[in-house]
Amino acid sequence: MTISTELLQRFDVPGPRYTSYPTADRFVEAFGESQYQEALMQRGHSARAHAFPLSVYVHIPFCASLCYYCACHKIITRQYDRALSYLDALKQEISLLAPFLGEGNKVSQLHLGGGTPTYLRDDELRSLMSSLGQLFDWQEGGEYSIEVDPRTVDADRLALLKDLGFNRLSLGVQDFDPAVQKAVHREQSFEQVQGLLANADNLGFSSVNLDLIYGLPKQTLSSWRQTMQRIAQLRPQRIALYAYAHLPARFKPQRHILAEDIPTASMKTDMLTMALTALQEEGYVYIGMDHFALPDDALAIAKRQGRLHRNFQGYTTQPDCDLIGLGVSSIGNIGTSYQQNVKSLADYQDTLAQGRLPVERGVALTRDDVLRRHVIMAIMCQGRVSFESVELSYLIDFKQYFRAELHQLQAMQQQGLVELNDAELIVSADGWFVVRAIAMVFDRYLQHDQHRTRFSKII
Repeated sequence: MTISTELLQRFDVPGPRYTSYPTADRFVEAFGESQYQEALMQRGHSARAHAFPLSVYVHIPFCASLCYYCACHKIITRQYDRALSYLDALKQEISLLAPFLGEGNKVSQLHLGGGTPTYLRDDELRSLMSSLGQLFDWQEGGEYSIEVDPRTVDADRLALLKDLGFNRLSLGVQDFDPAVQKAVHREQSFEQVQGLLANADNLGFSSVNLDLIYGLPKQTLSSWRQTMQRIAQLRPQRIALYAYAHLPARFKPQRHILAEDIPTASMKTDMLTMALTALQEEGYVYIGMDHFALPDDALAIAKRQGRLHRNFQGYTTQPDCDLIGLGVSSIGNIGTSYQQNVKSLADYQDTLAQGRLPVERGVALTRDDVLRRHVIMAIMCQGRVSFESVELSYLIDFKQYFRAELHQLQAMQQQGLVELNDAELIVSADGWFVVRAIAMVFDRYLQHDQHRTRFSKII
């Protein structure tokens, strides 16, 4: 797996990550609490509720300190009382959902994200999981993960997380070089992370993911090589390798970063190539976009078997199930609709105090949306679209319906990124590097949108 400078330059454009379709920027405020309630009631009366377990996402927005590169929805505070009142609001949201979801809500996937979920103290984590357990039934063999700031946990806290039912961890590392860590205001030692991975292995966690970012301030090819060598020492089951997107106009914390400290585009290309080579040599499987996994990890197995799926938690082994989003700014997916909670902590708490679900916006999918979502997710997850399968599912003539899109893909076929024949579309090995660009061809909204700078770069 290699990536050429020419390919990077050709696709050095913004594009969606397609954790949903339509993408979140298409959500509208006309979709609110009543529409969400209706979607929940429709689910309760459908066979889908019994056939597929749920996925649950809980957003914990608090952090004790600011990481300058971060573009997540977060609240920096050392006033722990704010977290306590937030947990009260979360429990209220759970209780308001209970009448619509009913009993016996099987769940095969849970993810606590942030912010920093491990900002919460032990008793609060226990209390939160107890409240969730009253509404949801955790299934054997499910994926139950939590994002961890290595600076906020030790062996005892990892043991607590295991006892609470978590079987997967995601650690934010980003880079091991001290100069880079100082430049982004996130300092943690290699030894600290190494110790946590050893403890996680001893405790029996199924998988540990490490987040890495290339293109950060003060990074050099030499320092990045050393970081990759240390990753080889740690050998986590999964790796998420992201490119830093410098958007200080949108994300205020990034204004602490000096533009002159950021590696050039050509250096970023070299860093990515270096990482790809190093991960290949260590035997990692390229899942797609930013994700890698060891061959025996469930994610790599799902990729080989064509069972890969994608939702707001990224690539997953779980089937195409409904997603309940809890907490400020969280996004959910029920049937053919998406919903997002309010982004303001005050609005979130005030709305729940009034006994209302805190939905701020969302979208009900049209028939065309559902069809295009199917095609886009097939590209993103399987790298293959069977024309006949789509035709049978949606009663269309694929080549006629997507005539303009197939014509647009001919240029990508000539570039060796896709293969088009009478029966299917297949993403090539090179095409996987720019799979978002291939999926974008089928995005009806994006094709008519001239303002794409709100998205991150494809590579």
